[in-house]
Amino acid sequence: MTEASSSDKTTRYKRVMLKISGEALMGDQGYGLHPPTVERVAREVKKVHDLGVEVCMVIGGGNVFRGLQGSAQGMERTTADYMGMLATVMNALAMQAALEALGVYTRVISAIPMDQICEPYIRRRAVRHLEKQRVCIFAAGTGNPYFTTDTAATLRANEMQCQAIFKGTKVDGVYDSDPETNPDAVRYDRVSYDEVLQKNLKVMDASAIALARDNRLPIIVFSLDEPGGFEGILRGEGTYTIVE
Repeated sequence: MTEASSSDKTTRYKRVMLKISGEALMGDQGYGLHPPTVERVAREVKKVHDLGVEVCMVIGGGNVFRGLQGSAQGMERTTADYMGMLATVMNALAMQAALEALGVYTRVISAIPMDQICEPYIRRRAVRHLEKQRVCIFAAGTGNPYFTTDTAATLRANEMQCQAIFKGTKVDGVYDSDPETNPDAVRYDRVSYDEVLQKNLKVMDASAIALARDNRLPIIVFSLDEPGGFEGILRGEGTYTIVE
């Protein structure tokens, strides 16, 4: 994957995947959706969309239900994972409502068919939506248990021929240790896929990192809490870590 042409003076990339966790939408509540937080994230997406960038999104479901956690509490893993996938659909619909309230046309595309509320995943149709400047929110993971939304985001990013994955987190990049508990933690400006795996830096799960590495898809880790941070990176500004 390559960056946008140097003749494009507006943004570094023309089609990107934004991956955020479900927890990013719950604010300080500790559970569920916090509408002002959802709206704030939607405004960040709109700023990028207004630059002419084609935006894909994958949102986790951990604010509602996390399959692995359900499995750890005794639930059968496959059932727990399907429940987690349904949680991602709820988050996708909430984000769609927030974006469309801001005037951004959006499609929720689910790996599990549920025609009354969202579209089934058809790759060519999804590409066409992006070409028409619609934000595509991919829900229900890959449609399969045992795969995380990190892997789903990397899979869809490759299928959509995105030029980068933007991983929105609570910190402004990848650190050698947890910066919230270690004030001496060092942030990487750049780090290789192999180093992420070898040092277990927890950018994404190992399957997602390997899939990005095999397709040379850069992962940009940045703070979703920084106002204008998503837009700034696309303009070549801001603080972040690039995994490549």
